[in-house]
Amino acid sequence: MPDKKGFVIKKGKNRFDEKTMLINNSPVDLKVSTKDTDGTLSISEYTGFAKGGPPLHIHLYQDEIFYILEGEHLFQLGDKQYHLTAGDSIFIPRNVPHAPAQLSDKGKYLFFFTPSGKMEDFFRTLGELKRPVSSEDAKTIFEAHDMKIVGPPLSF
Repeated sequence: MPDKKGFVIKKGKNRFDEKTMLINNSPVDLKVSTKDTDGTLSISEYTGFAKGGPPLHIHLYQDEIFYILEGEHLFQLGDKQYHLTAGDSIFIPRNVPHAPAQLSDKGKYLFFFTPSGKMEDFFRTLGELKRPVSSEDAKTIFEAHDMKIVGPPLSF
């Protein structure tokens, strides 16, 4: 059942006190869970400590929104690229190819999924890996979470 009383998540904390760290020690802190919203929304904060990003991909069932808090980021959205910095946001409709790439040594953003789908579990799965992800592993993990890889990561 969703929490109908509301809640506060403090800076640097995760909704359920989980530690989801991606390979380069970059935390993904869940702020609002699919469990809180009956599956309609998920919000997380990502703090990146390495340049780069995921491969070009689509979400079959989720719209995605990024709100940049820190650093420089390049986004591919369809056939266009956008340079975003603190205060910028980007809306990515479902089934549109996209990829973010962090250009600065450190970056931070909030990202929202609606509906939330399997995205929280996607980041938990990546966080459990203790090795770089092969292209075959990535394909399997993305597809298990209702996404499809449609191209390589962005070059910059």
